Amino acid sequence: MALKEELEKTGNWFFRWRSYLPLLLMGIILVGLRDFDYPGHNHDWDLLWEKFCLLVSFFGLGIRVYVISHTQEGTSGRNTREQKAVSLNVTGLYSILRHPLYLGNFFIWLGISLFLRLWWLSLLCVLIFWLYYERIMFAEEEFLRRKFGREFEEWSNNTPCFIPRFNKWKRPNVSFSLRKAMKDEYSGFFAIIASFTFLEVVSDIIIKGTLELDWQWVLIFFIGLSTYLILRTLKKKGLLISP
Repeated sequence: MALKEELEKTGNWFFRWRSYLPLLLMGIILVGLRDFDYPGHNHDWDLLWEKFCLLVSFFGLGIRVYVISHTQEGTSGRNTREQKAVSLNVTGLYSILRHPLYLGNFFIWLGISLFLRLWWLSLLCVLIFWLYYERIMFAEEEFLRRKFGREFEEWSNNTPCFIPRFNKWKRPNVSFSLRKAMKDEYSGFFAIIASFTFLEVVSDIIIKGTLELDWQWVLIFFIGLSTYLILRTLKKKGLLISP
């Protein structure tokens, strides 16, 4: 099998199982927790740093929400079985980079990896993320090249892969739909909160030797859980379908 076909085959396999990449990255982060300590041995500083990391991850989620809220059904989704696209997105964030959803994923995982303040851990997570998603991006682009031909070639020749080129901005040609974003991203929203809460609990156990829940994180977790349950119920009842 030629290298090009091998890369595409691997990318499609990674695409199908990309939901499980977090398990690998979280496992690496848990290993790093063995040497965890509060910054300056100060719990208050630690809380500030954790909130900064949470904001980095929410910035990534915000990118995903913006992208999805301005794309039509059948594109930029969370499907895992196979590549699909009813049209080629070339406006909005897709006008300044070709893979804005994966840029969002990058910031989500960057925020989580920064939690422990270990430079080697963040670097390792970035490298794994890049090697994994590089194959997925290659497979996606081969699919789009075959389906959209010249339209894809013209767009890809003028749009960077991952680092935005802001002077290429074009307004989205699809109206904003908060319902679509909520329908697709409510699980990601809760996954971020659950991941940070889990790391907070484990890190405090390592430092204090006992389970001691921080009221701020308890509040954040239950807000996240309540939001998740409400949106999941609305989605099952068909109330989050875009008008």
